[in-house]
Amino acid sequence: MKALLLSAGLGTRLKPFTDHHPKALAPVNGRSLLEWNIRNLQRFGIYDIVVNVHHFAQQIIDILEAENGFGSRIEISDESDAVLETGGGLVKAAHFLAQEPEFLVMNVDILTNTDISKLIARHKAHPCWATLAIQQRKSSRYFIFDDQLVLKGWENVQTGEERIPSGKRIPSWSSYAFSGIHVISPVLLQQIRQRGKFSLVDVYLDLCASGQIRGWEHTGDLLIDVGKPESLEKAGALFADIPF
Repeated sequence: MKALLLSAGLGTRLKPFTDHHPKALAPVNGRSLLEWNIRNLQRFGIYDIVVNVHHFAQQIIDILEAENGFGSRIEISDESDAVLETGGGLVKAAHFLAQEPEFLVMNVDILTNTDISKLIARHKAHPCWATLAIQQRKSSRYFIFDDQLVLKGWENVQTGEERIPSGKRIPSWSSYAFSGIHVISPVLLQQIRQRGKFSLVDVYLDLCASGQIRGWEHTGDLLIDVGKPESLEKAGALFADIPF
């Protein structure tokens, strides 16, 4: 199985570190976020990894070459010309992934102890275009799912914005925070209509009426979005005893 590790973002929330480095190289307990995630994927037998790059791209390429991919086989999806966000990044890297039965996509600034093999097993047991790892946790933005964990919409609780493609929210539907980890079937690549710079959130909302975008809940697992300087210190404490 292959994974796409989304590492191209500007990391503006991690300034001043990202004034001179990519966010993927931000350190947690002496290891970069990039290394943490590569070694974590190895725990689940995933050694073929595509890394997309843009901001200080050469720094990521150089460290991967110097460290022999930290033991994994690495392919680079180069977005040096323009950062494409998560959706555009997936389309750019599609030729690396299209022949896989399914593949994993993960944000490089997410650290978690979740059992990714369970997410993969859920996707295989209930085939669909994409299975999203989700949790019941505090966030400003949520995906909305029905009681079968089929995606129905999205909301921003701070602004009150709500996007329900069906037009009407049902009381039994529930809101979950997205964990930045998804398993995708290559057929999804054929359904994406957007081009250029765009988010996978927009893709999922565009396609959710199909019933082919589903969730996998892992509430209670350790997960942190390492997006701000103070979160690096918090991540260091939370993951001090993680064996990878």
